[in-house]
Parts: sequence; C-alpha cells; structure tokens
Amino acid sequence: MTVTVQIPDDIADQLSTVSGDLSRRALEALALDEYKTRHLTKAQLRRTLGFGTRYELDGFLKDHGVLDDYTLEDIQRGIKNLESLGL
Repeated sequence: MTVTVQIPDDIADQLSTVSGDLSRRALEALALDEYKTRHLTKAQLRRTLGFGTRYELDGFLKDHGVLDDYTLEDIQRGIKNLESLGL
C-alpha cells in the first residue's frame, strides 16, 4: 500500500536536508508508534521496516529507546534459571 502525506514543499526541503529520506522516516515513525501501542508484533514491525534479522530490529528499537517489556515473573524465572546453573 502506498500512503501519501502532504506537507509544504519548503518544509519538506528543510526536513530532507536536515534528516534525509522523509518517506523512510515517516514509515519508521508510524511503524514504531504502532508497535508501541501493540498494534504490530515484533515480527510485523521487522517485516514492515524490511529488516533481515532480529538483531537489526533490536538495534533499531534500542536506538529509539524502546526496550522489551519484562514482567516480575520473567525476571524471577531468569534468576531461578541462573541459580540452577550455579550462577
């Protein structure tokens, strides 16, 4: 699907000069927002942005300050796993 966004030419020129490809930035901003609101899964976000690996996506999320959600149960399970290994 192609989505068109209308912004004044002078502003588009200014933003392109400062920050590069506006189409890509718009796609990233939309997809990231949809991921944060849980409308996209990690796999869907990766596909949308065209990343070949999970690691590329993880780097993108880290660069944008988005960390995985961990519950208290996840942390406790991790501790038990480490203790069972003698660590």
